[in-house]
Amino acid sequence: MGVHNCVCACAFAQTTMCCVTHMCARGTSLSSLVWVQSASDVLEEMYVHLNSCFYFGLDDSIYAYQFNLKTKVSMSVLADSRRARGLGEIRLDVCRFNTYSLANNHIKALPRDVFSDLDSLIELDLRGNKFECDCKAKWLYLWLKMTNSTVSDVLCIGPPEYQEKKLNDVTSFDYECTTTDFVVHQTLPYQSVSVDTFNSKNDVYVAIAQPSMENCMVLEWDHIEMNFRSYDNITGQSIVGCKAILIDDQVFVVVAQLFGGSHIYRYDESWTKFVKFQDIEVSRISKPNDIELFQIEDETFFVIADSSKAGLSTVYKWNSKGFYSYQSLHEWFRDTDAEFVDIDGKSHLILSSRSQVPIILQWNKSSKKFVPHSDIPNMEDVLAVKSFRMQNALYLSLTRFIGDSRVMRWNSKQFVEIQALPSRGAMTLQPFSFKENHYLALGSDYTFSQIYQWDKEKQFFKKFKEIYVQAPRSFTAVSTDRRDFFFASSFKGKTKIFEHIVVDLSL
Repeated sequence: MGVHNCVCACAFAQTTMCCVTHMCARGTSLSSLVWVQSASDVLEEMYVHLNSCFYFGLDDSIYAYQFNLKTKVSMSVLADSRRARGLGEIRLDVCRFNTYSLANNHIKALPRDVFSDLDSLIELDLRGNKFECDCKAKWLYLWLKMTNSTVSDVLCIGPPEYQEKKLNDVTSFDYECTTTDFVVHQTLPYQSVSVDTFNSKNDVYVAIAQPSMENCMVLEWDHIEMNFRSYDNITGQSIVGCKAILIDDQVFVVVAQLFGGSHIYRYDESWTKFVKFQDIEVSRISKPNDIELFQIEDETFFVIADSSKAGLSTVYKWNSKGFYSYQSLHEWFRDTDAEFVDIDGKSHLILSSRSQVPIILQWNKSSKKFVPHSDIPNMEDVLAVKSFRMQNALYLSLTRFIGDSRVMRWNSKQFVEIQALPSRGAMTLQPFSFKENHYLALGSDYTFSQIYQWDKEKQFFKKFKEIYVQAPRSFTAVSTDRRDFFFASSFKGKTKIFEHIVVDLSL
């Protein structure tokens, strides 16, 4: 029998065939076994014993070529255990065998989906092998969960935490074998300073404040084109904020302007656009810097932080007919940001100011007004405070243009610092989350903006990715169609939409 650089002997007895190959050169195939096709009508078992012969076909793989078998048979690939490392790259192209034995070959890994086409597989013997149970074994872990075939126990040799354990007993590979990333999904050809999102009638919308274009642009998620498209446009003068408010089946947008007063618009179904609903008195709000929406005891409020010297940060309340000024908070403090936060079941407002440390106001249930409660000491010149929760714990992010921004945690008595982030030139430090992934986006006017990701084990935010946005002023998370995005507004460049994607490291 002719063999290409390989000595191969096959013996056939009744229903069993045994082939022994040895002294094979790298690149040799097993095509010399094709001669047994004539006897395959009664073949039930085939043994291929590889002595010091491990390299066949492409990619250092062992190929067991498919025979035109009329019956389902079993195949056992045996190897010299002293050199069995080569069997880590086995490929099985024989679809009609119902039993495979790869036992005692010291195999540590198998090619991805090597068993996926074996529709007739009934039994698989992997005894005597110990696998590296890392991300490359994820496919095998999932296959074992799904297959109806009888498979021997698959033991792990590593990593250390899984040593001597069964692959089936591994809890999950999702955390170790996946990571995330942010990629540019869409670029909007205009500047912006703030972005707000809202849902109405199963659709997702975004309101973008564009002071240079004097617009409040409303975008809608296009379920067919899979991008954000223009829906409506509210015009004004030096618009710095657009905040959506949903009450029953009505949609309102508070439009904060530096000139010409601020206004509230309501969506009109008959006109299919936003129309002016009411004005906000100029005497109270002259230089709005932030709009914060909140609810207390099923009543709807919003507060506008005024950053002018003579301005009054004011709380407004819905009274079924419109919004009216409900409470002026304090004068002469040039507030830059307002944040509503629930602390131990009680409603609070945190006001940031260029002239003092952030102050905390608490809702008084008797007077139904906010009253001074405390402050956050040693934190002068804070531009904004944002609250967020992780694992039922309450955190604050405090943005500072000069010095370090801070992350603080509530300890049942006060907020304590847990991390300082270098933030020279920062105008925003925005927390956001997608499922179990928690991030901080730190926007800088002087360099690349940084995205930090929460490290569960070390309990702090670590640098995750750099993104370039010119003069970022806000970051806003938006989710739709099982896809997650975040908008990065730019005061001097184009507004960018990044998509949050999950990357499978096992592929």
